[in-house]
Amino acid sequence: MTENETAGRTRWTRFAAVLGAGAVGAGVLMFGLSQGAFAASFAVSGQSFKVSADTLDGSGYVQYGSVDRTETTDANGKPVTVGHAVAVNGFKSATLGKFCQSVYLTHLPFIGDATMRIEAPGADGMHAENMVVDLTELNGDLTLTNPHIGVDAGSIGGAPNSFGLTADSAKITNLQQTAWATTAQTITFKGMHLGVATGKNECFGN
Repeated sequence: MTENETAGRTRWTRFAAVLGAGAVGAGVLMFGLSQGAFAASFAVSGQSFKVSADTLDGSGYVQYGSVDRTETTDANGKPVTVGHAVAVNGFKSATLGKFCQSVYLTHLPFIGDATMRIEAPGADGMHAENMVVDLTELNGDLTLTNPHIGVDAGSIGGAPNSFGLTADSAKITNLQQTAWATTAQTITFKGMHLGVATGKNECFGN
């Protein structure tokens, strides 16, 4: 496998082994990120998406800044790379209540605009293990347990000597986020419904 093929992929065997450490702090729990488990520049599609939830309860939380990239072409058809500044948010585990994810698609052939939505409306509708979210905006009420603010992001997967944050746990109510990518070892939906409809019908902000 070439270097380009492995860029942006998460080596979950190594990552899960680190995350199974038990009672160690969140920074150590996410140490797998700093060992090449997540690329500094992550290739994504040219489409962001929105997620909303009544609650998010997560353990083993880290956050730092990074860059995602989109490979596209310019007006002359030449390949170009567009960078997206993101806040990387990692969780050892996370449960989201009344989960909604939407992708707004524009200018589809024969259809026009449409929205794809995934919903899991229960109190524990979505659960993820070893989840990493690259987001550009997050709104809600946040509570951190045993936070460490201003740690060296290089120790938890980010650029050395840049800002990082860790906490034993994080709880967000009335969550609304816009993201470019979500990666996880496992994601489970309870009572999931996936639907596609014409027009704009995002999880929030219509």
